[in-house]
Amino acid sequence: MSEFLSDCGENEIVDGLLQILGGPLNQQRSDVLVGPGDDCAVIAGTTDREDILLKADSVIEGVHYQPDEKPELVGEKALKRAISDIAAMGGNPTHAVVSVACSGEVPVAYLRAVYHGLVQTSERFDLAIVGGDTAGLPDRSPAVFSVSLLGRVPAGEAVLRSGAQPGDQLYVTGRLGGSLPSRRHLSFEPRIEEGIWLREQGVSAMMDLSDGLGKDLPRLATASGCGFVIDQSLLPLHPGCSPKNAICDGEDYELLVASATQLPATCPGGLSLTRIGAIVSEGEGQAVEGGWEYFTNQGSVCRDA
Repeated sequence: MSEFLSDCGENEIVDGLLQILGGPLNQQRSDVLVGPGDDCAVIAGTTDREDILLKADSVIEGVHYQPDEKPELVGEKALKRAISDIAAMGGNPTHAVVSVACSGEVPVAYLRAVYHGLVQTSERFDLAIVGGDTAGLPDRSPAVFSVSLLGRVPAGEAVLRSGAQPGDQLYVTGRLGGSLPSRRHLSFEPRIEEGIWLREQGVSAMMDLSDGLGKDLPRLATASGCGFVIDQSLLPLHPGCSPKNAICDGEDYELLVASATQLPATCPGGLSLTRIGAIVSEGEGQAVEGGWEYFTNQGSVCRDA
């Protein structure tokens, strides 16, 4: 066992924590439909018509945003990161609680502006912020804004990472790459409507692209017990970006989709939907490298790939 987190990297750390969290109580509870390890947990609802999605996420000063960013955009990003995971399950966000931990050096006006960004975003997505927590940190500590988010999805219909099968085609919504220089990492659009539509098409598996295709695609394939192949020449790129940017940059917040049936080239509303490869049997296919992994020295502040 590695001694320090920096010796492991995020995937190894999460795998170890999942072994602890997936204990007997979770296994015995009939209301826990999907436990740790997917974009969201799935809990049985109070009726047989819908299930509950549960997600927690954080944004950290110096990692997900810089101190001189417009504070309203910080609040916007904090909430939309969690909303993007709800989208990846094919659900709708409903209620959130927000917690902040920061030092006393933070101006009151700055913190209030972050919360204005949170509220403006919640109104756009018709979800209610119903509480949270505040905590003080030592001086000069980076601020942390944490969101816990509830959502809804029709019973038994949440789209998981683990549903892909050999022969499925791989798709991504929108375009990839260049999130930091373009500042899209602060002003992206969670694909809620597209996620719901894709669920209704019966797609096999789905997740959001937050750490980069080079990290997230292997996670989907591993969860499904499969391999994958992609054609880098097919990757949909933002102007000025390369396939390497699409694989490595991260913070795209687009949807990665596996589907047994052919999907159209656009979603309703006009967002592009591009086929980039296929799911193959475990032990076959290829590997991709790149993307962001916490705790290691890969990348620099704000994922500057």
